[in-house]
Amino acid sequence: MRHLPSRWPRLRHAVAGVAATVLLAGCGASVASDTTSTTSSGSSATTSAVASSDGTAVDEVLADDLAVETGDTSYDEASATTVTLDGTSATSDSDAVTSADGTVTISAAGTYVLTGDLTGQVVVDSAGDGVVRLVLDDATITSETSAAIAVTDAESVVVVLADGSDNALTDATTYADTSEDAPTGALWSSADLTIGGTGSLTVTGSSNNGIVGKDGLVITGGTIDVTSVDDGIIGKDYLVLADGTVTVDAVGDAFKSDNTEDAGAGFVLIEGGALTVASQDDGIKGVQVLVAGGTVLVSGSNEAMEGSLVVVDDGEIELHSADDGVNVSSSDDSAATDGQAGMGGGEMAADSSLHLYVNGGTLEMWASGDGLDSNGDATITGGDVTVYGPTSDGNGALDVNGTLDVSGGTLVATGSAGMVVAPSTDSAQAWIAATLGTTAAGTEVVVTDADGAEVASWTPEKDYASVVWSSADLEQGATYTVTVGGTSTTVTAGEAPAGTGGPGGPMGG
Repeated sequence: MRHLPSRWPRLRHAVAGVAATVLLAGCGASVASDTTSTTSSGSSATTSAVASSDGTAVDEVLADDLAVETGDTSYDEASATTVTLDGTSATSDSDAVTSADGTVTISAAGTYVLTGDLTGQVVVDSAGDGVVRLVLDDATITSETSAAIAVTDAESVVVVLADGSDNALTDATTYADTSEDAPTGALWSSADLTIGGTGSLTVTGSSNNGIVGKDGLVITGGTIDVTSVDDGIIGKDYLVLADGTVTVDAVGDAFKSDNTEDAGAGFVLIEGGALTVASQDDGIKGVQVLVAGGTVLVSGSNEAMEGSLVVVDDGEIELHSADDGVNVSSSDDSAATDGQAGMGGGEMAADSSLHLYVNGGTLEMWASGDGLDSNGDATITGGDVTVYGPTSDGNGALDVNGTLDVSGGTLVATGSAGMVVAPSTDSAQAWIAATLGTTAAGTEVVVTDADGAEVASWTPEKDYASVVWSSADLEQGATYTVTVGGTSTTVTAGEAPAGTGGPGGPMGG
């Protein structure tokens, strides 16, 4: 007998009214540890809504993507240049540091330790080769005209949060320069950007975004808290969380990569650390969304996780959404579809370029729209997938326009009964599906076999009228009884309840 909830530890913990993350470290594909690769900012690669990849696991997908450049956050304090911020000016012994009219400009590669308070802006304008390393050591920068830190020219930039330091960046509510190439966030970089260290950083995007990397952006450590009136953290070519604790509260998208033009670009990679986001739009968004470890909590969003390709290899993920929990759809907004599989074979044709792969980890969705929605195919080979789906019949716990194939792991989906979709009848792993009367949250589901022995039980935490379960504990073709609130329904593994349908055949076949 299996009591399913014991396998899925809850992630939610209260912190200032928003759920906080459980610090569960994961393992996954490694990120390159040197700044030697090139990015695609000037690439002539053909436009593609999905990065070209035949991979079904994170490391396979990354093999076809842009190489990730991760800057070195270590430095020699004795040889670093100290920049003391004071009011509207700064002092330093280096000729590469100038200060005028509230703007502190750094014009050469090297390591600079910024400390103190500045009402103004730090600009990195380094035309030469080499890394510009900014060590924030109890630095507070507040701009009244633009970004707090703006990298206009550099080979690459590393922002280090000094051990034990508390740092803050706040941009202007209105920017003096709003031209196409002007900064659009409190921390803005036109070059590859790495943020790491062990200190803390609070970023307030008062006019637009919080942190923006116009090439690649990698976070390797620190405690980072971002609040913004538009998007929270953006890495154009890629956005990588390797380690650290990151919290984002954004009016727009919270954590995203948005290069939809260059092949192999526009991906979000989470391979460690803890990410907590709240968004009035999308929580996590990229052409590809790749999770190889770490802890992810989307505590509120319109759509919690969206990409043309979504791959989960490991990690602990909990998603809350007013619409879809996971939405696999075209990253080209002009071509995006959000078709409903529905009854009788589906209203939208499946897009073969779109795919969801769950190979491990824990993925839990709380959705008012579709819970797990793919406009293409979906494949589950391992891990634990739980869907607390919608209570209205216009959406379903599962909505897959193509084939939903399950060959391993565990899938539990509860929700409304108007659009019930279940795994393909060709799935290697057996599944059962039952439609029920509307049932209140907290009502236990008990599954027994033909001999009356209990196979599994669990208690959904949201109202539901249907149950889909796939597990290695089930035998294809065998008869089971699903008992809910004293009412029993007999089902056969691999067969659809009468009167339901989905794409490609009965119950999502």
